[in-house]
Amino acid sequence: MNIVEAVLLGAIEGVTEFLPISSTGHLTIAEKLLGYQIDDPDITAFTAIIQSGAVIATTIFLRKDLIRIIVAWLKGLFSAEARQNPDWRYAWAIILGSIPIGIIGLLFQDAIETTLRSLWFVAGALILWSGAMWFADHAATQVRHEDDVTWKDTLIIGVVQSLSLIPGISRSGATMSAGLLRDLDRVTVTKLSFFLSIPALLAASALQTVTEYDNISGGVGWVNTLVALGVSFVVGYAAVAWLLKFIAKHSYKVFIAYRVVLGSLLMVLLATNAISPK
Repeated sequence: MNIVEAVLLGAIEGVTEFLPISSTGHLTIAEKLLGYQIDDPDITAFTAIIQSGAVIATTIFLRKDLIRIIVAWLKGLFSAEARQNPDWRYAWAIILGSIPIGIIGLLFQDAIETTLRSLWFVAGALILWSGAMWFADHAATQVRHEDDVTWKDTLIIGVVQSLSLIPGISRSGATMSAGLLRDLDRVTVTKLSFFLSIPALLAASALQTVTEYDNISGGVGWVNTLVALGVSFVVGYAAVAWLLKFIAKHSYKVFIAYRVVLGSLLMVLLATNAISPK
C-alpha cells in the first residue's frame, strides 16, 4: 500500500462510517479494486483499525453530550436522587446496547474475517438491507425522543447492530432502522447510533491492533494505517456534522437508492467475472 491509497481508503472510511451505506462494504470494494486480497489478515485488520479515526471524531463532535451522560452515570452510582436523571438511564441503556455486538463479534470472528468478506455477501447485504431500511423509514411514527429511550430499546438495537458484522448491511443502517421501528425520531436514533458505535468500534480496533500487529507491520504497514486513520478522523468529523443536519429534515430515501444501485452494479460485475468475489 502506498500513501495515496491510504489517504483514499481513509477518506472512504470517514465519509461512509456513519452514513447508512456500510463503511466496511465500501472499504472492501475499494480494497478489491486496488488489487488487495480482501480476506488477508492485514487487510481485515487495517479495515477495522482505521474505523477508530471516525469514531474518535464522533466522540469529539458529541463531547458535550457524552460528558453530560458520563457525569450523570457517575453521579447515579453514588446517589439515589441522581438516578432519577434521564441521563442515568440513558447511560445504562447505551452500555447494555453495546454488549451484543461484542459477544457475537468474538464468537463469529473467523467467519466475519473470511467467509463474509466475499463481495457476493457485500452486494446481497447492500440490496436486501435496503428493504429493511425502507420499511423502517415508512413505518416509523417518530413519537419518542431521547428522554424516552430505555434499556429495552438499546438492547434490541444492539442485537440488530450485530447484523452489521456482515459487510454491506451497515452498522448505522442497522441501528437507525431498529431505532425507527421502536418509534424513536430520526435525530435521536442517529445520535444513539453514534453513541453505540464508540465502544463497539474502539474495542474492535484495539483487538485488531494487538492481535494483528505483526501482520500489519509485514503487510500494509503501520505508517499507511495511521495515515488512513488520521484521514478518516478529519473526514469523519465533517460527515457527522453534515449527517445530523441532513437527517433532521430528510428521510433515508437517498441512501436506500444509492445502496440498491451500488449493490446491483456490484452483482453485475461479479456475475460477468469483471471482478472476483475475494
